[in-house]
Amino acid sequence: MSAQKEEDAERKEENVYIPSQEEQFPEAYLMDDEEYDQEEFNEREEALVPREYSATMSESFEEEPFPLQAESSIKSLVNFNQQKMQYEMDSDFLSDDNLTFLTRLKAVKESLHMSTKESSVTVKVILHPVGQEIIISFKVDSMIKHLKEHFAQLLGIPDYALQIKYAGKILKDKDCLIQQGVKPLETVQVEMISTCTDIYPIRRIEGLHESSKIMTVTVQIGTNQFKDITVEFIKSDFHKPFLGGFRHKITGTEYHNAGTQTIPKKIPHKPNRFCRNTQTVIEKKRLQQTANTTSTQMTKIGVYVANMTDKLVVPGPYFTAEEYHARRLKAVIVIQTYYRRWHATVYVEELKRQKRMKLAWEVEDQLRKKREKEEWIQSDYNRRHNPKANEDFELLFNALELWRQEELARINQYSTGAERKACLCELLEKETQLIASIGRYRDAALKERQEASIQAFLSKCSSPRIWRRADGKVIEMDTQFTIRARELQNIYKCIIMKNVSHDERLDLLLTLKHTVKEHECKLTQEILELIDREVDLMMRGVKSQNLEGLRKRIATLFFHYIKTPLFNPEVARYLKVPQDPLKFYDKIYFCYSCQLYLPCTEFSISCTSQRIYRCRQCVSLENETQKRESFLKYKCILQRLYDSEVNYEDDSQIAFLMQLSDIRYLIENIWASQSILSACKDIDDLVMVRWDTSIEWAPWNCILLTKEEGEAHLKVKNIEKEYENFFLHKIKHKHILAKNYFSQVPLLASFIVNHDELEDVRSKYRVDTTPKTIEPKETYS
Repeated sequence: MSAQKEEDAERKEENVYIPSQEEQFPEAYLMDDEEYDQEEFNEREEALVPREYSATMSESFEEEPFPLQAESSIKSLVNFNQQKMQYEMDSDFLSDDNLTFLTRLKAVKESLHMSTKESSVTVKVILHPVGQEIIISFKVDSMIKHLKEHFAQLLGIPDYALQIKYAGKILKDKDCLIQQGVKPLETVQVEMISTCTDIYPIRRIEGLHESSKIMTVTVQIGTNQFKDITVEFIKSDFHKPFLGGFRHKITGTEYHNAGTQTIPKKIPHKPNRFCRNTQTVIEKKRLQQTANTTSTQMTKIGVYVANMTDKLVVPGPYFTAEEYHARRLKAVIVIQTYYRRWHATVYVEELKRQKRMKLAWEVEDQLRKKREKEEWIQSDYNRRHNPKANEDFELLFNALELWRQEELARINQYSTGAERKACLCELLEKETQLIASIGRYRDAALKERQEASIQAFLSKCSSPRIWRRADGKVIEMDTQFTIRARELQNIYKCIIMKNVSHDERLDLLLTLKHTVKEHECKLTQEILELIDREVDLMMRGVKSQNLEGLRKRIATLFFHYIKTPLFNPEVARYLKVPQDPLKFYDKIYFCYSCQLYLPCTEFSISCTSQRIYRCRQCVSLENETQKRESFLKYKCILQRLYDSEVNYEDDSQIAFLMQLSDIRYLIENIWASQSILSACKDIDDLVMVRWDTSIEWAPWNCILLTKEEGEAHLKVKNIEKEYENFFLHKIKHKHILAKNYFSQVPLLASFIVNHDELEDVRSKYRVDTTPKTIEPKETYS
């Protein structure tokens, strides 16, 4: 009886209650809040599982005892396929009596493990407004309240201030993902925002992998046995070394070692240890000599050893230590002798090479100077025979004046009386003819410049809009205004063409007429009348030479038509019309010579001038009629000064304030138009350089030298040591004269104020105007 009771008790312990479908669904859906609150802590730990620990969690379910799995399966909701599988297993368990207890227990355990594993989903949570993505594993039947509480701990925000959206719908605390149509093992995306952004703003969670990706991989663990493992991909900047691997001989697949595919572990920081084992060196004494067995063979009975290769060693003469060191010293002297010879040969060859380079450089420099001189002479010749700019005509008038003075001196020297008067009249007639010839050249050059300026103006108006991108490429865009300007430019080019046939000219006039007809005004009416007049004259057979004036008038009026913004809107961007006339009036001055009001750009002002008297044109006209001086050489010296100061890049200012008249006064009156070293008077070969290169250029810190002397002077490091005292005193005197003259300019005076030497010079020549007191002389009794 006792054995039967024990057997019945064992059977009762082995029988496990398995809930059916009818029992599971009511308990899962009709669970009260009170029951859920009692089990809140345990279920929250099961619901929120990070993906990196999902694999370990799934494996931990296999190790739990069976009753705990049955209890957790009652609390979780399974899908239809799991229920069907469990139902079939239950029916087989109840109907099939041949199954053993171990088979039924294994089937129930696998079903419960599958239901627990497959009830989770991958949730990608996006935090707004920071845009951070966090991927976690969440049970499909767990309430959203647990997800809020999990992120409330991470963000430090109360859970009631968080709000979760899925597919544009706000989820409540008691909602589940399975109610929204989410199936197990899926990946969903939800958005988390804060309802009180002012008080509880959402910030980025630090310490998470930004580029983590999660993927579920199915791995075969046995025959017809598969296992789902969640794998996290972490993008790391760490360069892992290749530690080798294996390659399949048939498929060719490469398998790397685990050390190559995983992130290395960080070595924990260990503090410094001061102990006996650390400070004591362990020494081991072992013999490293290896055994080497040798043998010798001698001649004996039955053995013959040949001695043909044997050598007789005889001791040499004995020498003392003194003899040995003497021989070593002799050998050292021989080596030193050969080395010094080699070193002297190398040194001499280097001197010869430098000499050859210097001679070649001198020859090249002479050729360069000669070539520059020839280029300057050729340029001067071209300026005189084909003048284009105003400086070219100044050069012609200067040459004319020099010729007139030479002829006048010759006449005064060799002629007297009536013959002298006749020669003077002949000289005046030749001068008049030359002036007229220069005037014709000037008119032709003026026409060419005007036509070139007109074409440049039309090309600028018809050019497309240009932008430069960040990568350096250029973007061009044509607008309706640029296209209109290009059409008018083409018509103008055709109108001014010469040697055009009769029919082509009529077609051009017809095109011009249709173009001008679009607008009605006084200008267009006049153009139309001139077009009709030219057509009528051409029909009457008038020659083209007689129509030049009429055609020129038509071209001039059409150019005025092009310059009108009403007919050509693009031209408004390039017209020199002031936007505010009041500002324009402030920059107009009166010329006392030509009695005209001109803008300030038409007047030449020097540093020492205090009033504006005559414009540039009047000054140039006076120079042509009276002095006929050429300022081209001074302009070249001033331009060289500008270029040299720009190369210093030390923000010099005084050099760029100098005008042509100032540099002329400085060269002629202070430096006497010659080099202070070589007395060279060729102004074309003179330059103005800094006296002290460490100070910016100024009239009181300059020196007039030739080009070669200037290059040599700029290489001098210490001026006081290289030049003599007399020369230094001479330079100092010229600098004081320059200071005294340019101190009249208020802007330049600010650079030399409080200068002791200048004050001494001024006090020396200052007139004493203080009143004097005359005391009566003493009378002697």
